[in-house]
Amino acid sequence: MSAMRSGQVTDHQLRTRYRAVFRNVYLANELPLTALQRARAAWLFAGPDVVLAGRSAAAIHGTKWLDDNAPAEIIRADRHTSPGLIAHSYAIADDDVCLRQGMRVTTAARTAFDVGRRLPPRDAVPLLDALMNATRLKPDDIRAIADANPGVRGVRRLRAALALADGGAESPRESLLRMLLVGAGLPTPETQIEFFDDYGDVVIRIDMGWREWRVAVEYDGVQHWTDGRQRSWDIDRIAILDSMGWAVIRVSADMLRRPDVIIARVTAKLRAGGCPSDVERASCRW
Repeated sequence: MSAMRSGQVTDHQLRTRYRAVFRNVYLANELPLTALQRARAAWLFAGPDVVLAGRSAAAIHGTKWLDDNAPAEIIRADRHTSPGLIAHSYAIADDDVCLRQGMRVTTAARTAFDVGRRLPPRDAVPLLDALMNATRLKPDDIRAIADANPGVRGVRRLRAALALADGGAESPRESLLRMLLVGAGLPTPETQIEFFDDYGDVVIRIDMGWREWRVAVEYDGVQHWTDGRQRSWDIDRIAILDSMGWAVIRVSADMLRRPDVIIARVTAKLRAGGCPSDVERASCRW
């Protein structure tokens, strides 16, 4: 409403060109309401003394692939709030708060701590992966906060999620694919394996795999099927990996609905590559 008081926007323009996100906080009709925009709107609505937390803090830290329809999250003593906004009233240390873009937000490590303890692993791990990818956050940074808050609700859930998290994932589907493999009892794959040319430049990178047994698993998003140049490079890349003795299992979104097929194919390639059965860990279904 400050824009109206200053004469920058008329009442007619506000009603016809903008939409309300929260009371007295508006967004232009042509702009998408992303998780980042929702977080900024929540800060404007709730006031400068609140702390943005959870998904909202993750958005401010640059995390990708967030659910744009999820409520914004803040920390303050008063838990009464408006639709589209969740207010948490738990205590938080000063060291767990930082200033980003002029707003008070939980640090990347504290944000991961809160996300991991409140969400089930299937939802938490992709978000943790994306947050770690955006901020270069390390699992030990998150565990330090867990160690300092052993009695906080959800710490055991957080530790379970951290055991599955890996900041190397470059999409939520890659996170889910890796969780599927680990949950089936297969050895934990290394993510974003790079191959270099004679000059030290990266020429190939695979989503995940096992160097010891030369098995790669690739998640193929829609661009791998609709982009002609991408498809051509995929063919060349797999031919190069094949010439190096690597087996490549490609997984599509449709295949993720058939997890047994994926597990069977990867298991067969690992064993063909020399992975002994006793290396496979006990199943830890998520």
